[in-house]
Order: sequence, then C-alpha cells, then structure tokens
Amino acid sequence: MTEINANYDEPWKEAIGDYFDKFLDFFFPDVYNLIDWLKPITSLDKELQKITADSDDSKRLVDKLFQVCLKDEQEVWILVHIEVQSQYDSDFNQRMFIYHYRAFDLYRKPVISLAILGDEKEKWRPSNYGYDLGGCQLNLNFPTIKLLDYQEKWEELERNLNPFAMMIMAHLKTKATTSNLTEREQWKWYLIRSLYDKKYSKLEIVKLFKFIDAMMTLPSLLQQDLNKKIIKYEEEKIMPLISPFEQMAEERGLQQRIDRDKELIIRLIQRKLGVINKDLQMQVKALNIEDLEILAEELFDMDSVEDLQQWLSKF
Repeated sequence: MTEINANYDEPWKEAIGDYFDKFLDFFFPDVYNLIDWLKPITSLDKELQKITADSDDSKRLVDKLFQVCLKDEQEVWILVHIEVQSQYDSDFNQRMFIYHYRAFDLYRKPVISLAILGDEKEKWRPSNYGYDLGGCQLNLNFPTIKLLDYQEKWEELERNLNPFAMMIMAHLKTKATTSNLTEREQWKWYLIRSLYDKKYSKLEIVKLFKFIDAMMTLPSLLQQDLNKKIIKYEEEKIMPLISPFEQMAEERGLQQRIDRDKELIIRLIQRKLGVINKDLQMQVKALNIEDLEILAEELFDMDSVEDLQQWLSKF
C-alpha cells in the first residue's frame, strides 16, 4: 500500500491552544507550577507571526506563544515549539534561540522557550544554543521533551486521562505505521474507541476525536471503512444529541467556507490593488473572521498595496 502524508502540525497546534494548562501540566510541570492560573492566559498568534515571519513552511514548524502571569506577579511569555520532522535538523538549536530573542524583543518580557520533539531519531536531543568567543559568552538552555521516550510508557499513557496522553499515542502510532496504513486504521479505530471507554466528557470526546482523525490520515477506502465502524459504534452507544463524527463534519464544512471566504477576499484585493506577495496573502489568511469582515469593508477606501500593508500592520 502506498504511503500517505500524515498531518501532525494542525492537531498539535490546536490541542495546545485548547488545552494549554493540561499541556504544561503533562510535559512541563515545573513551568505549570510557576503560573497563576487564576489570571487570564492570552494566546499571542499575531505576535507570533512577527517572530516566525521568515520561517520556511517546508520545515513544518508548529509554534504557539502565550502571555501568562506567574505567582510572583511577573508577566512572562511562553514560546512552545514542536518539531515533527523525522530527520535531523542542524538549524534547530539556532532557530530556538532566534525565536527566543525575537519574542523577548517584541515587548521586553521574560521568555520561557519549550520544545517537543516528535521525530524518530533517538540520539537527536537538542537542548541549548550558545557560543564563547573573544570574551563574549552566550548560552540558552531550553527544556526538551522527546515523544519517542513514551513508547516504553504505553500502559501509563492508556491510564492517563490528560488529553496529551492520547495525543502522544496517536502521534507514535502514526509514525510507526507510515508504510502500513491498514495497521494505522486498526490503531486509529482502537484509539477512537478508547475515548468512550475513558469516560471523557462529550466536549473532550469531540475535540480529541477531531485531533486523532486529522493526524492519523488514511486513504479514502480505509477511511470509509472506519467511518462505518464509528457510526455503528455510536449507534450502539446511543450517543446523545450529536456525535463527534457528525460534529467533525460540521466543523470541517464551516472551515472550508471560511477558507473560501479568505481566498475571495484575496482575489478582491488583487483586483482592486494589484498582485500582492505571498507574505501579504498569509497575513490576510491569518485574520480571524471578524477582522476579515472589517477588511472587506475598508478595502473600498484603499488605493494601493501600501494602504493594505499599513492596515495589516495593526495586527
């Protein structure tokens, strides 16, 4: 059976955004214990765009940036980086440092940089960047988690109700079945059933179902077979209101409509102002639906690409 590209990036990014507290509690408990969780936690996606503006999408980077308040009242930024590449990346340490100092430079706030390594190279464990030259010393140490280490803790993962235990299992089994998609379908079915068995809340079942389904990609025929199993299983369980399978389909349809709207806005911009480069297109696509509607209205008052650049600079 031919290989099919898995989707690690989006599920991890969405899971961290939805369960940031559980993410830190699972992987970095020392950092978790520093934070005053009664204070607001702010996701800084627009600020993150400035930090990673020149990143190469082909490297499949997954980053999240949060603003938190510590128990000592200190305000800090937490920069989370996930490397899902399966090959050695000689630039990783330097990139961690560059993003770290860019995050600090934006608002001059302390930064905690954290790394998750989802690759298959046992000995590749980057954790610092620095140099000592001419009396000038520089060193950044950053905590690193290697998902591969959890292969020996599978039984612990199955007992753990933290959503990231499920994320790790899905990640590891997706990696392990790159060349055996029939086996991947079997593991995907196993993990989906376990969502019900673990007695997660309905909301958590829907979210984790979506993450697993997006990550453990399958050819259409295998996915169709799996869908039939899921529907039958939900009928037997008599799931109330709406099933995760139906919920996922609704959300996917909504996202497709939003993506089409963004493409339409870009076409309107280029029809009125002329061709815009990929960087500006990415900035437009990063807007939320409310800001996109505002842009559609204010586009009528713009006369040049420079006007668009100035408008986007507010975000």
